Amino acid sequence: MKPIERVNDFVIRFANVNGSGSASANALFARAIMRMGVPATPRNIFPSNIQGLPTWYEVRVSEAGWLGARDGVDLMVAMNPQTWERDVQSILPGGYLFYDSTKPLPATRFRPDITVLGVPLTAMCNAEYSDPRQRQLFRNIIYVGALSVLLEIDPEAVAQLLSEQFHAKEKLVAPNLHAFELGRRWAQENLPCPIGLRVRRAGTVGDRIFIDGNTAAGLGAVYGGATVCAWYPITPSTSLAEAFIRYCNRFRIDPATGEKRFGILQAEDELASIGMVIGAAWNGARAFTATSGPGVSLMQEFLGLAYFAEIPAVIFDVQRAGPSTGMPTRTQQCDLLSAAYASHGDTKHVLLLPEDPHECFEMAAQAFDLADRLQTPVFVMLDLDIGMNERLCRPFAWDDAKRMDRGKVMTAAELEAGRDFGRYLDVDGDGIPYRTYPGTHPSRGGFFTRGTSRDEYARYTEDGAPYLRNMERLLRKFATARKLVPAPVRNDAATPARLGAICYGSTGPAMDEAAALLAAEGVALDRMRIRAFPFHDDVAAFIAAHERVFVIEQNRDGQLRSMLVNELEIDPKKLVRVLHYDGTPITARHIAGPIAELAAEMRIVPLRRPVPAAE
Repeated sequence: MKPIERVNDFVIRFANVNGSGSASANALFARAIMRMGVPATPRNIFPSNIQGLPTWYEVRVSEAGWLGARDGVDLMVAMNPQTWERDVQSILPGGYLFYDSTKPLPATRFRPDITVLGVPLTAMCNAEYSDPRQRQLFRNIIYVGALSVLLEIDPEAVAQLLSEQFHAKEKLVAPNLHAFELGRRWAQENLPCPIGLRVRRAGTVGDRIFIDGNTAAGLGAVYGGATVCAWYPITPSTSLAEAFIRYCNRFRIDPATGEKRFGILQAEDELASIGMVIGAAWNGARAFTATSGPGVSLMQEFLGLAYFAEIPAVIFDVQRAGPSTGMPTRTQQCDLLSAAYASHGDTKHVLLLPEDPHECFEMAAQAFDLADRLQTPVFVMLDLDIGMNERLCRPFAWDDAKRMDRGKVMTAAELEAGRDFGRYLDVDGDGIPYRTYPGTHPSRGGFFTRGTSRDEYARYTEDGAPYLRNMERLLRKFATARKLVPAPVRNDAATPARLGAICYGSTGPAMDEAAALLAAEGVALDRMRIRAFPFHDDVAAFIAAHERVFVIEQNRDGQLRSMLVNELEIDPKKLVRVLHYDGTPITARHIAGPIAELAAEMRIVPLRRPVPAAE
């Protein structure tokens, strides 16, 4: 088998043990490639325990700029004996296996169709270091050094990164550089360098930044005017609240007095956290919580209160695999239905669906304007793949002239002048009533809020007519939201297409790549990325314009498809499921395969050969 030969286009996976200190070394490897101007997308696949279980760190190198996951591994760095068999089998034919060769292994442990690269990492560390922790940590840096020679990664890029990483502890730079050089020197003297996978300097990273979605959303919340965060720790959302805390400590402390102008409350559970958010928001603060699917389940009753009493609230749902505890450290898009219709009775909540960290920042800030304007809960639906994995994205931008949209708030002067105030009175026809902040007026305003049936002036009633008027007004408000939420993004094929595809959130990068694969096979595909619920009018028009529309999502039951059928009254036969829900990110090949097959069945194009993997 001829070894794989590719420049700036391969996948490398590191198989380690959780708690071994490998994460920083693996991240160093990915960042060094980006410093050479070549896009790299890392994904951390980690267990839900503290240490001891297998963990993987996968880096996709793609000068073409593809950011989605890809099938198969070109180079496996196998550092965990527990997962050896699985790791070796994941290597593509012609690929490479890098391992610690301190202890000889029989030939039966290898495959004849791959290239084996052994480095005696443990022996080198035992000879160089006496401290057990140093042996463990520097072993990781040594293999980065060896890989830098094998792949022709610029050592200066690594040296610069180490200097930046340890700028506060400069004494650590030299020992890490020494370990890095140990690996480089051994590889140069003992291995055939370079191998067929190589990194060449390029200029395709551009001005993009490298950040994870949770951090981006935390910063967006600051820019959106949030001053209160009430949360209960849960994977994979915890780092979002922690990012907000860090940014508040930088930007929400009065420089003159040192006074903190924010409130962070770690509640005893998720139900308490959303209750605190609702209380703060009712008092006029911009407040949010960060959680995941199990937390949304616990918040149902209070979410119904916020919807019916019409109190703004922002909920960041960083989705993971469910149901129940599910797989806490795996990604899915399985909370759409539970979030969109959270609580008993007839409820509909606004959902924002960011694709990458850039949109996490933008939509986080926008969510607070929408919540205030609509006086309702707004969900920002991330997932683990977006939230916890760093990736390249456009730089953030902010207009300093922008002012917060607080929506319809009646002032004390207006109340004093005798303006008619009904807390649930629709005077503009958009379904949105006026509200007041508590304390605005001594006898009129803020306390007129109800979670029970009421008339337009917040007077309790169980009569059917006022109840119907109120429920219909809430539907008008939801229709108004359709005009305020982010519009979908549409990308049409170069030639007229009979087929369409709809995706959302983290499936976007894989969808873009799948469209390119299909175009190479002669399959024209129009695609639309939905960015919010309620659905924009363009969504129904897009579906109507195509014979079949594929709905790409990462859950078992096709939740977005169900919402499209129900909300837009679409014939279910027109919407074709493309589902992926094993906890790993969806790939372009997984999307392109069924689309190509249907294109052949419809005689849109002859299927000459299977759609190739995105390599």
